[in-house]
Amino acid sequence: MQKKVLILCTGNSCRSIIAEALINAQLEGITAESSGVKASGKVNVNAQKLLEQKGIWKKEYHSKTLDKVIDNAYDLVVTVCDHAKEACPMFPKKVQVLHVGFEDPDGKGFEAFEEIYNQIEEKLLPEVQRALGV
Repeated sequence: MQKKVLILCTGNSCRSIIAEALINAQLEGITAESSGVKASGKVNVNAQKLLEQKGIWKKEYHSKTLDKVIDNAYDLVVTVCDHAKEACPMFPKKVQVLHVGFEDPDGKGFEAFEEIYNQIEEKLLPEVQRALGV
């Protein structure tokens, strides 16, 4: 049965989008969505460029606010920044929450996005699998 994960960040423009794309590309049996507690409304151009280079960008990836996803059923909610962890709302249905924080690459060079991509791949993906028991 397909497990559903929500990746929650502040702006939903970099880290959460990268994590969403990596989970969807690499973790079989797990589907990810992402959202922001204060969504920026746009995907960072470096994040999109990196995901395109990696061949895992999908046109449906976009920055969205929490109200767009709060009523969806998730097996796991992952916060990827301290602000999202502190502001993480109560979900209508009981859900496991996991925090795996990463530095925000926004405003930095392309190399910072590559580094965050690698950190998310190495650290977050195994934690998601462990939390979901897959």
